[in-house]
Amino acid sequence: MSILVTGAAGYIGSVVTEKLIAENYSVLALDNLFQGHKEAVAPEATFIYLDLADKAGLDNVFNKYDIEAVMHFAAYSCVGESMTKPAEYFRNNVASGINLLNIMIKHKVLKLVFSSSASIYGEPKTLPIGEKELHNPNSPYGESKLIFEKMLHWYYHAYGLGSISLRYFNAAGASQCFGEDHNPETHLIPNVLRVALGKQEQLNIYGNDYPTNDGSCVRDYIHVLDIAQAHIIALKHLDHNQLFKAYNMGNGEGYSVLEVIETASRVCGTKIPVKINDRRPGDPASLVADHALIKKELGWTPNFPSLESIIDSAWKWHCKFPTGYC
Repeated sequence: MSILVTGAAGYIGSVVTEKLIAENYSVLALDNLFQGHKEAVAPEATFIYLDLADKAGLDNVFNKYDIEAVMHFAAYSCVGESMTKPAEYFRNNVASGINLLNIMIKHKVLKLVFSSSASIYGEPKTLPIGEKELHNPNSPYGESKLIFEKMLHWYYHAYGLGSISLRYFNAAGASQCFGEDHNPETHLIPNVLRVALGKQEQLNIYGNDYPTNDGSCVRDYIHVLDIAQAHIIALKHLDHNQLFKAYNMGNGEGYSVLEVIETASRVCGTKIPVKINDRRPGDPASLVADHALIKKELGWTPNFPSLESIIDSAWKWHCKFPTGYC
């Protein structure tokens, strides 16, 4: 039996694939390589080059392999880009996702772990954010994740598709082998490290007038290894429980952009020059997770909660692979 990992050549998909293999799962690593890197796929996995828009090709994959469950990471994920290209985000994240669900139902594969996002909450009313917080995304990206979660709700009731959605806050860090390498890079920590490595002169900060302690955005950073472990725990839970459920994934503590820069300066041993720019559309002021529910029901807690350990793992990976996967 195999686990199908969609988006397996992307940042989080690559680390989850690595950890699945470490736990002796057989992995089918599917990716269209539009944003992912073939070099990010563990060699022990069976790589499948395919876009989820290709319904016939996807059907062939399910015909050829004995698939037990799916972990779904394949998605466009840039909030800012989604504000100007909503059609592309709904086509890729929603329409292609429907193809995947329908093929799963056709082949009676009824277990799915979904890579969701805290962006479904938009600007929260309370902090930390619990799963019952109002879902009010303020970007097409967040809307696409929420739509897919709603689809999972109805596919569970109509077809018995069991699923667990994991709503990450800000994934960061690296394993020894796999890390974050996007083009263009929009995430804070890798961009801070690019400056520390001398690959760019300064760090662009988008907004310093938010209602936070220092005026910069506050986010909850979660180590990618902790995210990977949560996916495996969720998969095992679905082995014994047919259900539809969603959980927040974060450390429960927020750090501002300026605090991240300060911590990175200590880890890297160098000053990080910054430039203040206007706010980006779609960026909430603060996003901090309440992860009590996943701790209570799945027994998951982060093993690498400190911001310094998260940045240190990313720094070591970027020093080892200064040009990423190129």
